[in-house]
Amino acid sequence: MTLVAKRSLLKLAGWSAVAATAALVGCGKKEEAPAPVAAAPSAPAASAPAPKPEPLKIAFAYVGPVGDGGWTFAHDNARKALEKEFGDKIATSFVENVPEAADAERVFRDMVGQGHKLIFGTTFGYMEPMMKVAADHKEVKFEHATGYKQADNMRTYDSRTYEGAYMAGVIAGKMTKSHTLGVVGSIPIPEVIRNINSFTLGAQSVNPKVKTKVVWVNEWFAPPKETEAAQSLINAGADVLFQNTDSSAVLKTAATNKKLAFGWDSDMSAYAPDAHLASAVINWTPYYVKATREALEGGWTGGGHTWWGVKEGAIDIVSISDKVPAETKEQVEKIKAGLKDGSFVIWKGPITGQDGKPVLKKDEVADDKFMSGVGFYVKGVEGKIPGK
Repeated sequence: MTLVAKRSLLKLAGWSAVAATAALVGCGKKEEAPAPVAAAPSAPAASAPAPKPEPLKIAFAYVGPVGDGGWTFAHDNARKALEKEFGDKIATSFVENVPEAADAERVFRDMVGQGHKLIFGTTFGYMEPMMKVAADHKEVKFEHATGYKQADNMRTYDSRTYEGAYMAGVIAGKMTKSHTLGVVGSIPIPEVIRNINSFTLGAQSVNPKVKTKVVWVNEWFAPPKETEAAQSLINAGADVLFQNTDSSAVLKTAATNKKLAFGWDSDMSAYAPDAHLASAVINWTPYYVKATREALEGGWTGGGHTWWGVKEGAIDIVSISDKVPAETKEQVEKIKAGLKDGSFVIWKGPITGQDGKPVLKKDEVADDKFMSGVGFYVKGVEGKIPGK
């Protein structure tokens, strides 16, 4: 075979191999594209935490300084107790030394402007200013201490301070040697007159010889005037002093003169331990907790009046001195227990007025309407009520 023929044969064989390979590939299974990878399901977005409710803003207006040791001090202690009770559900604030005058209205309007939704006015003279502001701001809840006017968004509350005054009187009647008691009075409204009378009735229950002298200062917190009034009572023969004013001046004056006296509204025993017989105190916490809880839970309603005493834990007599005889302490404890369970009544006839006429007949019990309007002295109280 020639060389040309060999080359032609090899060429033909090469093309046949290529064709066979092509045919084999063409008859085979085509390569499939990889399946697309499914996207992993995305995790649900974390839900945003519910916004924290805004705290209820509560404001207090005080007639005196928080450090007066008496009336305002007692209210501020209750405000602090509120903060412990409700924590960050509330935010409280106060304005002290707010006068019982037209300026009080400005203070209440400012409290509303700052977003307070529950406002406590803690003295009798705030009644008219609060009524005005309440009428203009129906969305705000107003609470007025010791008043008698209410509205749809304003109610009143009080404590039966006359119960503490009566128990103090029992101690005073036992401790006096001159049989003359002295009272420094603040402002001649029924609340104060009622306390002077109750103090005298308590003293007379253990010592019928007792007489009570009164000096009025016409202010709630006025230490210099209170001191002067206390001294004048001592000069007039009183050896046991009582007060319806807000500072510790009366107790301190008694100590200076080596006489005896009581604390009022708060425990004043630390101011003059040697002179201190006991303190008739107010605990505003139970009522403030009740009012705040109602405001938080939507149960607050205006237009009513609450008057709490020993029974509700609002009134007590504390820090009774070791000078007081044990039998007198026991008697006071029995009276306290009777006031708590209702078996003892202070204002029960026969009770005679200063003029000798009966104000309650035998076994007649004074109701709250009678008590709210007391404007007379009982027998044994000397002097005249200013303006009467």
